[in-house]
Amino acid sequence: MNAVKVRNVEIGTGIPKICVPIVGETRSEIVGAAQEIAAIGADVVEWRVDWYDDCGQFPAVAETLRLLRDILGDTPVLFTLRTAKEGGKKEITPEDYVKLNQDVIKSGYIDMVDAELFTGDAYVQSIIEIAHNFGVIVVASNHEFHRTPEKEELIKRLIKMQELGADIPKIAVMPQNKKDVLTLLAATEEMTGEHARGPIITMSMTGTGVISRLCGEVFGSSLTFGAVGKGSAPGQLGVKELRTVLNLLHDSI
Repeated sequence: MNAVKVRNVEIGTGIPKICVPIVGETRSEIVGAAQEIAAIGADVVEWRVDWYDDCGQFPAVAETLRLLRDILGDTPVLFTLRTAKEGGKKEITPEDYVKLNQDVIKSGYIDMVDAELFTGDAYVQSIIEIAHNFGVIVVASNHEFHRTPEKEELIKRLIKMQELGADIPKIAVMPQNKKDVLTLLAATEEMTGEHARGPIITMSMTGTGVISRLCGEVFGSSLTFGAVGKGSAPGQLGVKELRTVLNLLHDSI
């Protein structure tokens, strides 16, 4: 399996990397969150632009990204417009979704972009094509906020993301019980061991699934999400606690 290098961060080797989301609604909130994250440290910072009041205005988005770039320096920035159908805050047409993502890619302010698998193959491929032309890494994603699909379906979706050209497939699911968490971990292990050409990201949400955010080095998930202040999904741990557990597990493997 090949690692993916983003600036000075290598995703897919060693301890799972920690990504911290920014979910502010105003520019001042977003800048403040970035400053706090920069002080604590993160491997990757995700800007969840769907929380931003001016999400639909590219000039405002670009200016906020410029400020984030200045604050975060060499920390990779992942740009994510999470749509309402995938648990986000933004209702948007596929055409507008693609356009905003492509405009941001061309701005030069981001290192990684999230592309939702079920936007449609052609839409996803158009984002991937522009991203790769501009040297931007693509995280293809899918989020199930009500259930955990069967193992075979999880693997099928991850493979589909890979076939579309994504650099890092990602899937997050909602467990109804402990067995659902085992299903997610089994799918992660099989995908990594038998199908993956590069790193993958998987997680089971809420407290029931929190173990999946910690054991990626064992089962094959290469990045996990931790919170500084407000989190972006149920079950996220604080960055300091998350880093402590990841290091303890790494030293025991």
